[in-house]
Amino acid sequence: MSGVKTLYDEDFFAWSQQQAEALRTAARGGSNQPLDWENLAGEIEDLGKSDRRELRSRLALIIEHLVKLTYSRARDPRRNWRETVRRERAEVERILEDSPSLRREIPDLIGKEAKKVTDLVIAELEERGEVLRPARGALTTKSHLELLPYADEQILGDWFPPEPKKPARGARKP
Repeated sequence: MSGVKTLYDEDFFAWSQQQAEALRTAARGGSNQPLDWENLAGEIEDLGKSDRRELRSRLALIIEHLVKLTYSRARDPRRNWRETVRRERAEVERILEDSPSLRREIPDLIGKEAKKVTDLVIAELEERGEVLRPARGALTTKSHLELLPYADEQILGDWFPPEPKKPARGARKP
């Protein structure tokens, strides 16, 4: 049983999944303990899933702020967006320290969140008239994902998009 305690300490997500399966196996084996085996297994499994949901939420926030840093011409909130990205990256690392088996799910979570988050941010920036247009053509929700090739390493590393160029003196704002 000490191996289970070690897994609990080293990877909570993996432990919760393992324990849920062990409870279901015991239930199928006809244990005579008066427990609600299936619901108990489901609750333990959900404990691990809460780490996954938190990871997903933090990745979404990082993507949101990277998109804003890439395509917003607003100057004042940029420092706060960068601070948020740094803070959320640190929180992702804390989650992965507690549940390292979640690391293998990062590409899938990023893939699922990137389009949704990017669509919302681009729409928000367009509503406020803050979208920096690419040099060629208009930025549209259909084409913007092709312009945002953030790799997992960029989302989780120390990368930031370059700062937008300041308009030349006397130049008209788009």
